[in-house]
Amino acid sequence: RADGTPALADVRHALRDVARSCLHGVDRNPMAVELTKVALWIETVDPGLPLGFFDAQIRCGDALLGVFDLKVLEDGVPDAAYKPLTGDDKDTAKYYARANRDEKAGQGSLDFTGGRSRLPAIRPIATEYTGFRALGEDTLDDIITKDRRFRSIRESETFHKAEMACDLYVAAFLLPKTGGAPTSRGTRLVPTTSDVWQALDDGQVWGPIIGQATVARRARAFHWPLEFPDVMQRSGFDVVLGNPPWERIKLQEQEFFASRSPEIANAANKAARDRLIKALEKAIPGTADRALFDAFSEAKREAEATSEFVRVPGEDGGRFALTGRGDVNTYALFAELFVSLSHQRAGLIVPTGIATDATTAPFFASLIDRRKLDSLYSFENEEFIFPAVHHSFRFCLLTASSSSSEATKFAFYLRSISEISDGDRAFSLSPEVISTLNPNTLTAPVFRSRADAEVTSRIYSSAPIFLREVPGADSNLWGAKFITMFHMSGDSDLFKTSAHLSESGFERSGSDWLRGKQRYVPLFEAKLFHQFDHRWASYPDATGDADDVSESEKSAPSFEVQGRYWVPFSEVQSRMAAKNWSRPWQIGWRQN
Repeated sequence: RADGTPALADVRHALRDVARSCLHGVDRNPMAVELTKVALWIETVDPGLPLGFFDAQIRCGDALLGVFDLKVLEDGVPDAAYKPLTGDDKDTAKYYARANRDEKAGQGSLDFTGGRSRLPAIRPIATEYTGFRALGEDTLDDIITKDRRFRSIRESETFHKAEMACDLYVAAFLLPKTGGAPTSRGTRLVPTTSDVWQALDDGQVWGPIIGQATVARRARAFHWPLEFPDVMQRSGFDVVLGNPPWERIKLQEQEFFASRSPEIANAANKAARDRLIKALEKAIPGTADRALFDAFSEAKREAEATSEFVRVPGEDGGRFALTGRGDVNTYALFAELFVSLSHQRAGLIVPTGIATDATTAPFFASLIDRRKLDSLYSFENEEFIFPAVHHSFRFCLLTASSSSSEATKFAFYLRSISEISDGDRAFSLSPEVISTLNPNTLTAPVFRSRADAEVTSRIYSSAPIFLREVPGADSNLWGAKFITMFHMSGDSDLFKTSAHLSESGFERSGSDWLRGKQRYVPLFEAKLFHQFDHRWASYPDATGDADDVSESEKSAPSFEVQGRYWVPFSEVQSRMAAKNWSRPWQIGWRQN
């Protein structure tokens, strides 16, 4: 050391030790895994010492597909695994679903609760891993010894049973359900709960089912308790960091065919693309076109199966109880995974929708309710922090912590990292304040400045919640009732223009049209009013597009907005009566 500064050799040595002892990573792309190892070797090269052994730490697999907790094996395969997907035969799927239910109900050939099978003893595997990681890496012989020890652990009987059971569990989702009901147990081609339990019991599985487990390996299913047993045994990683993929699980046809068939990818529209895909299906088996169709069908089915896997409810052993819903996006699943994996802190870069969208609201609400959200800083990509992402896209830096956070730090509409420290932009909100601002969704309230957040918080805290969706004594203090009175498409047959009413013998009376006892009243569309302005736009001649109301018109107290349609007053009365509403007024609002 010189004046307290460590020597370069000491830094190199420390880097090598930290990398081989503390860093772990998972990627679905085998090439990415190998490049990561190479990058670590370059960064941690220590003259005189061999390259570090990273095979046990940098692993290849799909982090979202696979078993996360071995306890789910005890409950058996979820029934959702046998839902008919693209190319499946419904009767075959129904057979396996029924067989699986019977086995879980104790009517199968193997009763888990009776003691014949048991969860694999993961602790010995974890202990073996701990001893394995403690081995030195100072010589080439050390590296060879460590590699052999690593392989021997993964080839052990205990590991084999657990891996086979996990693979069968995932394969139940991935395998096609075709061929009709099997004639005997030995001819079954799709694993069910009894196969998983049999694998745990003695590692022996009936007939062709053994080979079917390989579908999980081809899909690169990643079983966390087996890949990092020592880490998972002690409740996960200290810190989890990442910038996960932002993409939908649903197969995107244009992306699939982009390099395989530009003609299909660049079709004029979806209808044209569907016609070209159907043409591939009719191709002669063995041809390139038929092979392309088969590859497309397999990819589509795998995407659908993965979607079903991530949508399994938590009570049925699902891994993504909070984010596996709606049009599932991988970034939301990774966010839930990161929080589940982290023992202390998790940090990730994801779209801001993680905090504001309805589909991810349960996940964000869980973070707030458990006081696990430390900070969320949202950016606009106007400065192209991510060059390949559209300039208007919003993403955020989300940090979750295992320790309770009294208040979460927020900032929105940022354009550079330096703005995070701007005291006028950043603000803190406690779970109680968030609950007051957004009581029903518990999503993040979005403000441009600290002043906006403070003023809004004071306003909301001074009045009771208008409508709380959770039932309770104070859920609807105002007795409010909501209705979409008219739909622009579904109720269009009721809408009449001024020209039509005039031709039908109606006469104008103020804002209404009258003919005898018949009365038509104006229909106000959301585009006609705005915040603090009930005369935002108008149809001057009830035709064409709406025009903004001028300042001179607004200054005239007698000016009224002109709509383009009128509806029967009797219909309005009928719809109000259905809501038990007899007062001569209503309150309307526009969503944005």
